[in-house]
Amino acid sequence: MEALTQTVRFNSELLVKYDRPTPRYTSYPPATELHGEFTEEEFKAAIERGNAKKTPLSLYFHIPFCESACYFCGCNVIITGLKDRVVNPYLEYLFKNIERTAALIDRDRPVVQLHWGGGTPNYLTPEHVEMLWNKIHEHFTFAENAEISIEVNPRYVDRNYIHFLRKLGFNRISFGIQDFDPKVQEAINRIQPEEMLFNVMSWIREAKFESVNVDLIYGLPYQTLETFRDTIDKTLRLDPDRVAVFNFAYVPWMKPVQKNLPVEALPQAAEKLEIFHMTIDKLTEGGYVFIGMDHFAKPNDELAIAQREGVLHRNFQGYTTQPDSELFGFGVTSISMLHDVYVQNHKRLKDFYNAIDRQEQPIEKGVHLAEDDNIMRREIIMELMCHFRLDKREIENKYLIDFDTYFSEEEAELKDLEDDGLLMNFPDRIEVTPSGRLLIRNIAFAFDAYTKERQHQRFSKAI
Repeated sequence: MEALTQTVRFNSELLVKYDRPTPRYTSYPPATELHGEFTEEEFKAAIERGNAKKTPLSLYFHIPFCESACYFCGCNVIITGLKDRVVNPYLEYLFKNIERTAALIDRDRPVVQLHWGGGTPNYLTPEHVEMLWNKIHEHFTFAENAEISIEVNPRYVDRNYIHFLRKLGFNRISFGIQDFDPKVQEAINRIQPEEMLFNVMSWIREAKFESVNVDLIYGLPYQTLETFRDTIDKTLRLDPDRVAVFNFAYVPWMKPVQKNLPVEALPQAAEKLEIFHMTIDKLTEGGYVFIGMDHFAKPNDELAIAQREGVLHRNFQGYTTQPDSELFGFGVTSISMLHDVYVQNHKRLKDFYNAIDRQEQPIEKGVHLAEDDNIMRREIIMELMCHFRLDKREIENKYLIDFDTYFSEEEAELKDLEDDGLLMNFPDRIEVTPSGRLLIRNIAFAFDAYTKERQHQRFSKAI
């Protein structure tokens, strides 16, 4: 394993200086630019452009239901124990969503990636899972080596369910740990005994899933440097292929469920930085590669391989190994990300159902990247986010510009970042330094023409 300083360097002064709200850049423009004036005709025209290019597909299916509320949650979820009342009608409308959208997409465009998220996808019974699985395969053609993943809540699975998912065809799986400490779990209303988590991992390994991801969150109530060190130690014992370590964003004005948290028990900023520093050290020393932002992977994992080969990408699902695909989202609140169009489905079930009843695409809002400038800035931001470097000459040749002249207004900001040691700005390239890797969102922000015009928008902080 390379020394930590060769991959990422922790500089607390710079982290404090640059700890300001910035987009996460799962897209550019950010999702905040989607608007209600977007039309269904624009969406259909974008699909036709993808059909003409035979662009491969990435599919996302949103299962919004959860048995109980996790108080840290920032997702779009519906808390209900009335499975029979909510699942059957939801699947009925989801099937119509699939049928009508799939009818617009050429069947010979291969699906290279499929993901079920939530909510809690394993809120569905095995019978419901198989129904949805069959409906998807009825309308789409899958590549032989497609990545097929699902998120599960470890509190609601057993060995048979895990083996059922693998036998059906899922080959990648993810589950949330957040924290092993019982006091923290109680505070966030997510009790998951250590034995349960290790059992779930043993069933996953027994079923021979190709890749396993676990999620952790730092900044939760009652977390300390020592308690989270114990969580990292136990995570290393679990030995997942990927680890995501998210910074908890306390935004009760946006997510009222967070008002249930004991705010006085949240760790202070200085301790959060210490926790973050320790986490990076222990995971990288434990053999994981720092992919970017909050993601780590084993060197032989597809994410790490894709980054080494220069083909890593980002979309609304985060880091992905499928840079050339178009993402289609199905279900309430799902986002589709086509080459020059982003759309989001209705967030409320009632609105989602009503649109489908009217024979419409259930689109609430969208944005059309009408200008080449948007496409070019997106490519620059994604290259920096994924590979920590940018080849200026490639951008110049592709978009017929002189890079330094075109981005002369950004030069002062890049100079400040360079003076702080976050990047090196050469005539032919930009290279992010080990200190800059942890602040890659701030570096990407230098090329963000949208957000700079709308400083009032609320984003999570960079660290």
